[in-house]
Amino acid sequence: MVEKLFLEEERPQMIMEPLGGKLDEISESEISFPHRKGNLYNIQYLVNWSDNSESISSQKIAWMRKLYKKMKPYVANSPRTAYVNYRDLDFGTNQEDYSYSKAKIWGEKYFNGNFKRLAQVKSQVDPNNFFRNEQSIPPYHADS
Repeated sequence: MVEKLFLEEERPQMIMEPLGGKLDEISESEISFPHRKGNLYNIQYLVNWSDNSESISSQKIAWMRKLYKKMKPYVANSPRTAYVNYRDLDFGTNQEDYSYSKAKIWGEKYFNGNFKRLAQVKSQVDPNNFFRNEQSIPPYHADS
């Protein structure tokens, strides 16, 4: 049970933001966030720690993976998707040589069919990819 798992941690959190209602009326292609229709909540999982030693960090990450596994029957799958502000680095990350085709693997899990359009916009507003992180949208290049 998920409840018992929560008792293993000092201050775990699970934030559930409701979806549905008016959000269901917005087409997936109208805005970048496509995961509204048919989903009841965005769920954010949090666990905090102040000791950044490798052993404590590994323990906390292992607990979070255990929580993910317990929640699997209740969340989106085939494919697993996520809200971009709740980054999921298990989807994949950009490397030094990243490209649109490599980033598409994780990017479509956040943005579905909107990923290509967002990469095309990125090409116009940030062609040199100044604004980037491990899961930032890369500029679109048809050959990449």
